[in-house]
Amino acid sequence: MVLQLNKLNPQIAARLVQIMIRWKRYDAQRQQLMKNNLQRILHEEHLSKDVYEVVSRSLED
Repeated sequence: MVLQLNKLNPQIAARLVQIMIRWKRYDAQRQQLMKNNLQRILHEEHLSKDVYEVVSRSLED
């Protein structure tokens, strides 16, 4: 959903992905799922600057 929104409205996509930046607060299984999805988003070819900034900051911690 984030990747689809990224094409239509990057600012909304960036807001939506902020839900997943708190991935470290969850149990190990959910952490891994969220981290995998964040990495998948980060490696998207035409990712907006807004989404890239939110996702990259989340993963560098």
